[in-house]
Amino acid sequence: MNHGVGAFIAGCSGPSLTPTERAFFARTRPFGFILFARNIDEPEQVRSLTRDLRQAVGRKAPILIDQEGGRVQRLRPPHWRPWAPALDQIAVAGPAHAARSMYLRARLIAFELSMLGIDVDCAPVADIARPETHDILKNRCYGTEPKSVIACARATAEGLLEGGVLPVIKHIPGHGRATADSHLHLPRVKANWTALEVTDFAVFQALAGMPMAMTAHVVYDAIDPDLPATISPRAIAMIRRGIGFGGFLMSDDVSMKALSGTIAERSRASIQAGCDAVLHCNGDMAEMEEVAEASGTLTGAAADRAARALARRRPPQPIDVTAVATELYGLLEKAAHG
Repeated sequence: MNHGVGAFIAGCSGPSLTPTERAFFARTRPFGFILFARNIDEPEQVRSLTRDLRQAVGRKAPILIDQEGGRVQRLRPPHWRPWAPALDQIAVAGPAHAARSMYLRARLIAFELSMLGIDVDCAPVADIARPETHDILKNRCYGTEPKSVIACARATAEGLLEGGVLPVIKHIPGHGRATADSHLHLPRVKANWTALEVTDFAVFQALAGMPMAMTAHVVYDAIDPDLPATISPRAIAMIRRGIGFGGFLMSDDVSMKALSGTIAERSRASIQAGCDAVLHCNGDMAEMEEVAEASGTLTGAAADRAARALARRRPPQPIDVTAVATELYGLLEKAAHG
């Protein structure tokens, strides 16, 4: 019997837990869970699922979701609001109102999540959009230069935190220069250290006080030309010391094709490189068994960082949903026609 908390975040296969999943989670006790569209039907079903996940591990485990907006939103109409891609909303709002619009959007997203028992959103995307940024990421970004990305990412994180939801900044140390889709291929960034330091890294430095971050499955020639950041001890050391991120660091999904080797090898390499937890998303039981075995349990500094991150969960602050929505849509409409 595993008495520690597993150093991994797991998905599940459908809208309710199977007996096999329930027993597996009770035995391996993952740090947290992540939900996808396959797990979402209607509000009461999601509430029931989040309750069952926590009941399986016997604690208020964090439950994550990717609710960015645009292509990446697991909660959709008719039960939840639709959202434009972040870059599109920011373009409509304009420089004067972009950050405010993202804060209001995050408050509404956090309200919807907290009503379901979901308390972590894998946002903001703090990557910088560039002409060469792959389409899988580009309109999920918040801008094309550090200052505006920092402002909008910070506003998003604050909106989520006020709504009782922990933000996860991604994809540290910066995915914007990648020209390949890391779901399918391993991107390589050839920019030199100086260029990265004043752009991509600078955004994450400004957000280094956030509770959680997700790594990039990207090779940076300037950091480690041999290994993607997720499994590179040199890259993780740079994230900790160079960028100064002291929060809870999770890998991006280890089942993505950017990483090579078995699921167990990828998981073990992520932990050995310095990630605090392995993220595994697809809910495949055979793979989850490998992840649980290879990741081990949260101990030492990783356990401390996990506890500090979860200590920043707060009950949602009161919100007048109608007033917030009215302000947001009014702001965007005025900006569009202004």
